[in-house]
Amino acid sequence: MTLERTAESGKRIYLSPPHLNGAERELVLQALNSNWVTTLGPEVEAFEQDMCDRLGVSAALALSSGTAAIHLALLTLGVQRSDCVFCSDLTFVASANPIIYCGAEPVFIDSDTKSWNMDPALLEQALEAHAKENRLPKAVIVVDLYGQAADFRAIREICAHYGVPVVEDAAEALGATYEGKPCGTHGVIGILSFNGNKIITTSGGGMLLSDRTEYVTKARHLATQAADAYPFYHHSSIGFNYRMSNILASLGRAQLVNLDSKVARRREINAFYQQALAEYPGIAFMPEAPYGLSNRWLTCITVDPLELGVGQEDIRLHLETRNIQSRQIWNPMHLQPLYKSCRIFGGEVSATLFEHGLCLPSGSSMSEEDLERVIEAIRECVKTKSHKS
Repeated sequence: MTLERTAESGKRIYLSPPHLNGAERELVLQALNSNWVTTLGPEVEAFEQDMCDRLGVSAALALSSGTAAIHLALLTLGVQRSDCVFCSDLTFVASANPIIYCGAEPVFIDSDTKSWNMDPALLEQALEAHAKENRLPKAVIVVDLYGQAADFRAIREICAHYGVPVVEDAAEALGATYEGKPCGTHGVIGILSFNGNKIITTSGGGMLLSDRTEYVTKARHLATQAADAYPFYHHSSIGFNYRMSNILASLGRAQLVNLDSKVARRREINAFYQQALAEYPGIAFMPEAPYGLSNRWLTCITVDPLELGVGQEDIRLHLETRNIQSRQIWNPMHLQPLYKSCRIFGGEVSATLFEHGLCLPSGSSMSEEDLERVIEAIRECVKTKSHKS
């Protein structure tokens, strides 16, 4: 790729950039004018309450990141050194790293093909195997991949049989539902992310959710350096500096107001891609499971190079020459050098999705012109590369 070619290709189209709606400026200025510019403050409390009202959950804790929320969730559930924790295999590394923070051992569970999320049948096999070894996990982290819920009815039933709590990693799934109930509310603890690429953003941030208010109270204590109730600084346990700032919370409140329209737009974008690329038998889309509604955070495709004449990497590289960002599907945890020695149940589905999968630009601020540029570039790639081969 040359600078000249990139310049000719127009503005860069990013995978999932922040989408501001105009209300953010007013709320952020209010926070600045109030002089609450540090962690905690009225906007933080209001953001937590807004999210509780939106999702119908009892308690929420605004934090510095979704990763911090997972870490606190595991600590709240008593995960410690020498424990094991099950985790979705096909996910971003931030879902699994907090297991290591706790000194515990990750065990990865492969995806099913109907949702790309944790396979309940493999989860049951893993729990049965670990029960026989007298080493049940302290928790199961279930990821809602690319904005689609996992099959929580089946997963919760299986975990309940073994007495293992479920943590729902809904970092990518705010605005999505499972059986009509919002994502983030299907585990004993749920987590959200407000990173810059998520469907709503606080630039960086996350949230821990639970109907068990005692869990949120414990997590809140740990998130503020575990300061004990003394008139001076007094600490009897290790804590963390994980709280969200008042200014970022004001940004999140403004973003949350427009969540429905952002979800609707991402679903429109997904539908546009599906219609525009229907002529290519070698391109398939991430299926939407019948039990819920995906927020279509990212539109994901799989590419069969034998049918299409090009592979997903050909498309990714060609899009880059047109100044369009795309990204391969998550590299599953069991293929990461960091986790190569960890136990995996299955692995074939996630590995295949990684090999053939590609995420297309999906930001809710994309224009029709942006979408046409992406489609034109894909068609150009298929026509050029397949003719050469």
